[in-house]
Amino acid sequence: MGDSLTSQANPEPTGLEPTIPTPFGRPPFALFWWSGIFSALAVQAESVTIGWQVYTIVRHSRSVEQSAFMVGMVGLAQFVPLFLLTLVAGATADRRDRRAIMLACTAVEIVCVLALAALSLNNPSLTLIFLIAAAFGASRAFLSPANGAMGPMLVPRELLPRAISHLSLADQAASVVGPWIGGALCAVSPAMAYAGSALLYLAAAGCLLGIRANTSPVPQPGSRLDQIREGIAYVWTNKIVFGSISLDLFAVLLGSATALLPVFASDVLRVGAHGFGVLRSGPAIGAAAMALALGRWPLHRGAGRWMFAGVAVFGLSTLVFAVSKSMMISMIALVVLGAADMISVYVRQSLIQIATPDHMRGRVSAVAGLFIGASSQLGDFETGLVARFLGPVGAAVFGGVGSLVITGAWARMFPSLRKADRLEEAQNAGA
Repeated sequence: MGDSLTSQANPEPTGLEPTIPTPFGRPPFALFWWSGIFSALAVQAESVTIGWQVYTIVRHSRSVEQSAFMVGMVGLAQFVPLFLLTLVAGATADRRDRRAIMLACTAVEIVCVLALAALSLNNPSLTLIFLIAAAFGASRAFLSPANGAMGPMLVPRELLPRAISHLSLADQAASVVGPWIGGALCAVSPAMAYAGSALLYLAAAGCLLGIRANTSPVPQPGSRLDQIREGIAYVWTNKIVFGSISLDLFAVLLGSATALLPVFASDVLRVGAHGFGVLRSGPAIGAAAMALALGRWPLHRGAGRWMFAGVAVFGLSTLVFAVSKSMMISMIALVVLGAADMISVYVRQSLIQIATPDHMRGRVSAVAGLFIGASSQLGDFETGLVARFLGPVGAAVFGGVGSLVITGAWARMFPSLRKADRLEEAQNAGA
């Protein structure tokens, strides 16, 4: 980001000093870091609960394959508004106060989980659950680019890769604990789990309210439509940015085994709701461990090769999970899967944030968020659809093989991404 914006948004020490690689320090970064943890905890607990609730509702009257398909439909319900609103949301993040956008989105998410809690006290309607999931997806469409653009405003440019590792660690650590919270509370009642998510969202909002730094971008000329076009053109022409986010899209789109965890927990491994929560946290355990390692030993050379290796191991781990009949082996496969994915996430986020100027960061984050949202939420739908015809095990095998094929294809199609060496050189290399 530009030096003028850094000094404008960060007149005080951030608490993320070069000699103290920790997010715990003076605001604003520490508060932003904590808000991310609370929000991620809430999202994970809510995701576990809604997936388990939909599966158990449908399973009473339909087959395993049909129930898995309906769980995948939750991902589609969230992805449709994300797809429709992402570009507008990105331009909004480059024109409005990013903290205010995040607060408004968090308020909408609180309303959504409270509505889900109220529904769960009676006989919940699948139609209403899907409508609320769509409202949640619309909220995330605006929150994601604002969040992605706001973080780099709170730290100096030279500390950005380290800050990204800390933010990733916060997200993944919450992803370890969040499913346990959701699984434990869901075992009591879905309403209890949704109420817990609401409290976590409130904590995230409180942290955001405490941030006093300037989080408004520097005004840029042109209409909203012109800025949307400019953002799309930038992503398309920067091969490192486009290659990295499209690799994530197609690899995870095909290899999204997490969408099938309710099915594997209930009907393949037979470990119940508690086991489902443990399995759901497996990828996050591996990702959190890898984020800790990357924070301690950042990648200095061979960034592109590390990214492709991470995606390849992700595909292989998905294959092991697909054929496993043991809870222990399945858990190990999910942990390795999460660690491998963390490598590609770290490289991708660092490349995108370093290569993108601040006045375009909202739009680029929006496009990246659209791709990532497609890989997770649309990936859930794709996996559920394949499971409808091949069964859950066949769908997971299909996804693992697909991820490996995509890795090889992208290595040939994007040589600049494959040859990317130092993260600090991304701005010039991708042009």
